[in-house]
Amino acid sequence: MQANILVCDDDRDIVAAIAIYLRHDGHTVFPAYDGAEALRVLEEHEVQLVIMDIMMPRLNGLDALRRMRETRNIPVILLSARGEDADKIKGLHEGADDYVTKPFNPLELLARVKSQLRRYTQLGAAVAQGEYVYQVGGLVVDDEQKLVTVDGEPRQLTPIQYKILLLLIKHPGRVFSIEDIYARVWGDRGINVENTVAVHIRNLREKIEINPSDPKYLKVVWGIGYKIV
Repeated sequence: MQANILVCDDDRDIVAAIAIYLRHDGHTVFPAYDGAEALRVLEEHEVQLVIMDIMMPRLNGLDALRRMRETRNIPVILLSARGEDADKIKGLHEGADDYVTKPFNPLELLARVKSQLRRYTQLGAAVAQGEYVYQVGGLVVDDEQKLVTVDGEPRQLTPIQYKILLLLIKHPGRVFSIEDIYARVWGDRGINVENTVAVHIRNLREKIEINPSDPKYLKVVWGIGYKIV
């Protein structure tokens, strides 16, 4: 699909180079050179995907991503000159969908862009039948009626299980860390909450998955957290 793509990096040559490949592929590119400018572009234009550097002046990429995720669920691919796992994990915790380390092959970046746009087109914000109905495949959550069905069959969830599922299905494909799930569902930061969340996830899988040991919807991203796909 053709899309409006925001490319944000304080290195103007990198922005220009990425823009050449994206425009050649039929996309419209909106350039920005720091996080604050990226947020302004998002306010002024309809954007379907963001490519953004982490290390930038004024407002860095992670802080900009954090603000972006307060209102938007569009795909975000982070760029960084550093390849440490800590940067990658922190970016994914903040809501990034993918991560590319500089220097990168432009064709690889373009392939990742296509993959994220395809996922976003298929799943989007997961709103299917109305403002409060979220669907991924055969899994449907009607938040107005507090009803969960799998392939048309109702599933009875506990309040905590429901809150976890609703959080994840509202953001299909996005990885939520254990700490983030606990903070959002329980309303508390918590300490050593891994087992608590894991038990609820396991019980939730028993109710929404045909084969909980090989889940179709509720996936674990090892070392990071959980997501709905």
